[in-house]
Amino acid sequence: MPAPARTASPAPTSGEDSGFDARLAGRTINTIRLLAVDAVEAAQSGHPGMPMGMAPTAYVLFRKHLRYNPADPGWPGRDRFVLSAGHGSMLLYAMLHLTGYDLPLEEIKHFRQWESVTPGHPEHFLTPGVETTTGPLGQGFANGVGMAMAERMLAAQFNREGHAPVDHHTYAICSDGDLMEGISHEAASLAGHLGLGKLVYFYDDNEATIDGDAKLAFSEDIPTRFAGYGWHTLSVDDANDLEALHEATRAAKAETERPSLVSVRSQIGYGHPELTGDPSTHSDPFGEEAVAAIKERFGFPTEESFHVPEEVEAHMREAARAEGRQQQRTWQERKDAYAEAHPDAAAELDRWLARELPAALAEEGGWAELFPTFEPGEEMATRKAS
Repeated sequence: MPAPARTASPAPTSGEDSGFDARLAGRTINTIRLLAVDAVEAAQSGHPGMPMGMAPTAYVLFRKHLRYNPADPGWPGRDRFVLSAGHGSMLLYAMLHLTGYDLPLEEIKHFRQWESVTPGHPEHFLTPGVETTTGPLGQGFANGVGMAMAERMLAAQFNREGHAPVDHHTYAICSDGDLMEGISHEAASLAGHLGLGKLVYFYDDNEATIDGDAKLAFSEDIPTRFAGYGWHTLSVDDANDLEALHEATRAAKAETERPSLVSVRSQIGYGHPELTGDPSTHSDPFGEEAVAAIKERFGFPTEESFHVPEEVEAHMREAARAEGRQQQRTWQERKDAYAEAHPDAAAELDRWLARELPAALAEEGGWAELFPTFEPGEEMATRKAS
């Protein structure tokens, strides 16, 4: 039996010192929500509830904290973002479109359609800005840990005193479903053990699953569980509190010795006239009447789909592109200084980033020297031979 509908919390709020324009931020967040609603309605398939609840978190992260350049999605100095809760793909697609990645609105309109670059779950190498393919719950959680490990290993290999060409964060949004999976336990334990201080995860604590209220099958104290792994844990009591989200993210970034988990209490399907907070909003279209009511509530044209206000586009796209160019320029200047001071290390870093094998291995017989030789009949455990 579905959980009773909960009253929607207030519109996004921000403190005086956050730098957020509350009206414009709210307009942008509601644009994100409605792009998800309209895309699912057009496809007659998808998951609108999670994007509606976590839109403020994505907004704060992309607008204030994430380092990226939409014009160069593969820039090595960028931060990494993983949507582990891949079913909420429209949250990521909306952010990529609004911030100026090569993801036109026409692709949003063709969400989940054949030959579009907006599949139901994000796919790497298909959509610019998607760092890894996600969908199977827990997979993205573990992928993010691997990315943070890669950053740690690259930094240890190549950074030098006064020069740090490898210095980025890995962020992710994960769900109850992710944290139920065994792989999340293993990956979280490893991240805590290694002290991956540049790893920041946002847990969508919406008390809902595809089967109904999360309490039907999931009653863990998540912050306590992660504290046991050695993580730094924080909580945001209302997903619409932009100031709290901003401060929690700042605190997570300031913690450099431990990975951080920010538990965000959200409401799945936020804005639905009758079902805000109800697990039934997890998936499937809402229907024309409910969609019109959501748009009316948010002050959007009820008869228009995929509406992006000009002020929202300017607020997100122009800022992301300008800030991205400047961030990449600053990073490149640092890398150039590194190359001048440590030319051999810089050349090796470039080879690694280009995924090129050492030249010696390309020569005849180069690979053969790396492999052991086994005598026929020799007894050996396979684990030692691998």
